[in-house]
Amino acid sequence: MPYYGYYYGADLGYYAVVLASIVLGGLAQAFIKSTYRKWSNVSASIPGTGAEVARRMLDEGGASNVGITRVGGELTDYFDPRDEKLHLSDANFGGSSVASVAVACHEAGHAVQRQRGFAMYRLRTALVPVVSAAESLWTVVLLAGVFLNAFGLVKVAIALYAATVLFSLVTLPVEIDASRRAVAFLRDRGVGLDQRGARQVLVAAALTYVASALVSVIQLVYLLQRYANREER
Repeated sequence: MPYYGYYYGADLGYYAVVLASIVLGGLAQAFIKSTYRKWSNVSASIPGTGAEVARRMLDEGGASNVGITRVGGELTDYFDPRDEKLHLSDANFGGSSVASVAVACHEAGHAVQRQRGFAMYRLRTALVPVVSAAESLWTVVLLAGVFLNAFGLVKVAIALYAATVLFSLVTLPVEIDASRRAVAFLRDRGVGLDQRGARQVLVAAALTYVASALVSVIQLVYLLQRYANREER
């Protein structure tokens, strides 16, 4: 099969993409964990635990209907619009460090985005069902196109993957805005140390999304280049 050989033979570009994914992902994770640990040892000047401070931010932001609950793990925090709850990891739910308060308020920022109809948040939410399907299908479609030597299927696979890349890119401004809201809330109610620490923690967290988006773009460019080169033959 010439098509199979073309895509899966000796391909330094493919291995470079894999290596870039591993390196960028590893560096981003190491940085967020290091920064989080640093500010986990610094108490916030704002009274209350992460959950209590996030509760105040929700109430002031018009999202008083949103609940707060615990979730297991470390840095597993998220806002789920389906059950209208912030799910905070144990350390951030009950902790009163700068890191705990920053992460909790970041998640509260997402709830406030939803309440206030933030455009990029609405776009990201609209893309979720499409991306969920695309993530589970694109590799299957690509492999089918490769083995069947069907260029049409490869085009469909690349289009599906492009949808996941778009989702990664849309996620960036959503995360940045949630962090901006969190830092602004802490700036107005805490001291300079709270604001500086929160910014460092949330910038480190944002870098994980930047790394993910960058890897996705590199992968998409790689697929487009490979397909374009194959079509020229």
